[in-house]
Amino acid sequence: MTTPLPTTHRALTVPQVMEALELSRFTVYNLIRSRELPSITIGRARRIPAESLRTFMETKLEEAA
Repeated sequence: MTTPLPTTHRALTVPQVMEALELSRFTVYNLIRSRELPSITIGRARRIPAESLRTFMETKLEEAA
């Protein structure tokens, strides 16, 4: 069962992704760095599009099946 994402957000912060996936900051940034989890940077702010997180989670579920 997956954690529901905030439906009002189009882009999530790293802490929101950490909470949704129950992962550490280090792990989330590693996923971003490896391009497994696409993100954008606006100034100094890093944002993960909600759709990118959904796609990432779906891909991981398919790999696990």
